[in-house]
Amino acid sequence: MTAPSPPRRPGADALARIGHPFPDTDPADASPHTFPDGGTWRTEIPSVEGPEALAIVLKESSRLDVPVHRISQGSGIWMLTDAEITEMVESCAERDIELCLFTGPRGTWDIGASTRTDSGGAGLRARGHDALAGCVEDALRASELGVRCFLVADEGVLWTLHRLRADGLLPGDTTFKVSALIGPVNPASYAVHERLGADSLNVPSDLTLDHLTEIRRVSRAPMDLYVEAPDDLGGYIRMYEAAELIRRGAPLYLKFGLSKSPGIYPYGAQLRETTLATARERVRRGRLVLDLLARHGADTGMSPPGSRLPGELTRFPDTGHRFPTSTAHKD
Repeated sequence: MTAPSPPRRPGADALARIGHPFPDTDPADASPHTFPDGGTWRTEIPSVEGPEALAIVLKESSRLDVPVHRISQGSGIWMLTDAEITEMVESCAERDIELCLFTGPRGTWDIGASTRTDSGGAGLRARGHDALAGCVEDALRASELGVRCFLVADEGVLWTLHRLRADGLLPGDTTFKVSALIGPVNPASYAVHERLGADSLNVPSDLTLDHLTEIRRVSRAPMDLYVEAPDDLGGYIRMYEAAELIRRGAPLYLKFGLSKSPGIYPYGAQLRETTLATARERVRRGRLVLDLLARHGADTGMSPPGSRLPGELTRFPDTGHRFPTSTAHKD
């Protein structure tokens, strides 16, 4: 049996015809990891802010034949009613798509002024006990309604939710996804997030291919990466690198974001038209990426539809330490 030919690199044949030098691919750069189903990549449509936007995404993905493994939302669980969450859970279940909702209060919407300074302060992290508790409340509430994937933007929230999962207060098949807004940028921090309980990690879209290879030498935890990033994350468009991103970063979620588009967080009816239009366009962007992969012979290796679990990952041990229940002063 003849081995399949390697994917064609963009422009390679035409450049070779005119004698233009082309850099060699180093096989040692390739990720040795896959998803537990053997796939090297999955797809995600982000910023799907409610049932109406979800219906648009599902309709367009069927029309354009864009397979979707995960739908994610950015405004937060607390911005959705129980009925809206239930509708989204049921719609995704019908299509065997993972639904990922963002947890709790974040520093950028808190009363603290430091996030509005040039330095950005503590960013999206949960400020204080009440914000941490709000994230826990969000996860417990959504879990009871059937949600099994949560977006997290704070290391303490991540570790706390992981401990709740380990203790059975959240279902064992619950997964945690690290937000792009705190995404790790080096191998050591990537490995730490995995050990804190992350099941997939959204890295910033400006990481180089070498950075992805460096990460893959220390961790097999699934990686999420915007092939096209929103403007507030840099607006990077890396469609022509999609095959190489998969080769170097597998197992990888290809995220179909949208640049040159207004922000929609936190979502409300005043942003309805923009939200629905951008939901539709994100699916079309996905179709463009899939077409490009097919033209280059690099569209194999996708996980089967319905795949969602990350496989066995490395965790810090939970020593069973419990914080004091009272700090009352005693003479």
